[in-house]
Amino acid sequence: SEQLNRFAGFGIGLASLFTENVLAHPCIVLRRQCQVNYHARNYHLTPFTIVNIMYSINKTQGPRALWKGMGSTFIVQGITLGTEGIISEFTPLPRELSHKWNLKQIGGHLLLKGLTHVIAMPFYSASLIETVQSEIIRDNPGILDCVKEGIGRVVGMGVPHSKRLLPLMVLTFPTALHGVLHYVISSIVQKLVLFILKRDNSHNLPTESSTSVQSMLDAYFPELIASFAASLCADVMLYPLETVLHRLHIQGTRTIIDNTDLGYEVLPINTQYEGMRDCINTIKQEEGMLGFYKGFGAVIVQYTLHVAVLQLTKIIYSTLLQNVS
Repeated sequence: SEQLNRFAGFGIGLASLFTENVLAHPCIVLRRQCQVNYHARNYHLTPFTIVNIMYSINKTQGPRALWKGMGSTFIVQGITLGTEGIISEFTPLPRELSHKWNLKQIGGHLLLKGLTHVIAMPFYSASLIETVQSEIIRDNPGILDCVKEGIGRVVGMGVPHSKRLLPLMVLTFPTALHGVLHYVISSIVQKLVLFILKRDNSHNLPTESSTSVQSMLDAYFPELIASFAASLCADVMLYPLETVLHRLHIQGTRTIIDNTDLGYEVLPINTQYEGMRDCINTIKQEEGMLGFYKGFGAVIVQYTLHVAVLQLTKIIYSTLLQNVS
């Protein structure tokens, strides 16, 4: 039973990771393409239009078009984790908060998160370009291209960019702000949901027969549900800021994206924002308040998929355990 429990915990964690990073990737690709597509007449605010456009792109360009840039997103995650580890090793900034935290500790911890996002920023930029660049016109990028492009962006070499490319200094504040806020919101929501779930669980004491099944579900599922709710809340609350951030990152990089209105044809990105404030004002004037939510349907599809996988894992897991016991 101990072995099974270990295996189950591993399996459940794996299913969740797979959903977050692999199954969700087509949703992330489309969400980003819609966010940066200032030409778009169709805002794709609902899951129905998103599924429709996914089908069109899949039909005209093949399935690879929806999975592009997946390798680079993993690399950016690796760089982020590595950077955070190195900075916390060589500075007094705490990577984890102890139970007896104070304001100085929280400040240091958030500063660490902000610094990490700033250092990973050029690579995030390169990865973003890989995920939104149309499959029709791009060559097959190598797995480490985003590292090469990121370093190129820092030293000012590499792919020729246009004069409208924003200097990394202009991108520093919005990138750090988005990263830190995402972390703060998801941490608070996660703690809150876990607290509520654990409190509810302590009221329902299970009967003897269901104990092993129930205790296993109680051990792993609250964590998964809490992290699911945390990502969802942070993504939804910060969606407008993410739209602005992605537009600033992509400006001047000579990126050609798919036409998200039609599902075929391509469009150039020729924005001329001067910075974060200018970008916000321009979107408000030219696309209205809903312009900040272009592609929001993809978030709904992404988290619906995630719920389905969580439910499926739970059903498979309960069945397995009941058969064993």
